[in-house]
Parts: sequence; C-alpha cells; structure tokens
Amino acid sequence: MTENGAAGSGDNKTEAKKDAAAQQAQQVQMRVLGQFVRDLSFENVMAQKGASVEGQPDISVQVNLDAKKRPQEHTYESSIKLNIESKAKNTGDVLFLMEIEYVGIFHIEGVPEEQMHPFLLIECPRMVFPFLRRVVSDVTSDGGFPPLNLDNMDFVGIYRAEVARRQAAQAAAGGEPAKA
Repeated sequence: MTENGAAGSGDNKTEAKKDAAAQQAQQVQMRVLGQFVRDLSFENVMAQKGASVEGQPDISVQVNLDAKKRPQEHTYESSIKLNIESKAKNTGDVLFLMEIEYVGIFHIEGVPEEQMHPFLLIECPRMVFPFLRRVVSDVTSDGGFPPLNLDNMDFVGIYRAEVARRQAAQAAAGGEPAKA
C-alpha cells in the first residue's frame, strides 16, 4: 500500500505541473492585429544584363529580427528582415538581390515582462513567417525566376544566436552582459 501511495503522490505532482502549465498557457492571449510589407527591394541583375541562367543558383539568406512596443496598450510590433542573394553556381554572377521587411502587429496579454522579449522575437515571427514566405515566392516568380520557397526558420535558434552574439560583444567591450 505504501508503494501505491508513493506512486500516486508522484503522479499528483506531475498532474499539478501540467495543470499549472495549462493555466499559464490559457492566460496568454495573442491576436494578430495586422501584417504588412514595410519595405521591399528586388533587383533583377540578370535581366539588366540580358543574360539567362542555367542550373540551380546558390541562395544566401540573412535574417534579422526586431520588436518594439507600440503606443497602444498591450500592442507590439515584430519584424523580420531578410536579405536574399542569388548567384549562379557556375560563374558566381549575381542573379538577383532582395531585401524585405515584413511586420506583424500583435495584441499580447498575459506574458510576464521578463519573457516578453523572447516571445516577440520567437512566437510573433513564427506566426507571420508563412505570409512572408508567400511574398518572397511571388516576388521571385514575378521577377522571372523559379519561385523561392523558403524553408521554415528556427526562430529559437536565431534568438539564441543573437543573445550569444550580444553577450560576446559586451564581454569583448569589457562591460556587463547585455540583454537581447
């Protein structure tokens, strides 16, 4: 009987943790109020040269995330900035350059202050990324190239890398570690 009681109390602790996590998840409220392309530049280098491309290009994508509080209560802005460069594999010639900033406006409640920054740079970009991916695909297709279908992005990894970069830069400067 003691063994059953011990097992039961462990199960109760597990259930209590699950209930606490479920309550916290229920308290977080997030709504997308709007999303839009803030800035877009597409330079079709190959069309300007009058050349054609054969084979698969090399594509490089640089990602920058940003977020800020807006004047309205519980309203935040999160943006994804992409710099995309496509080069011909055989010659290294630039085919196209694309810069885009895609923004989501969010109403967020129930997120503790110390968790808001990672929430804005991980969860918010995750919500709007599929729409950004569609814009990139449409623009590259309209530019005369095969549609560029971006892979899913690891926003947690991007956030962690940025935090590590900022801490390393701060340590190199001899100051206190900076928060991301």
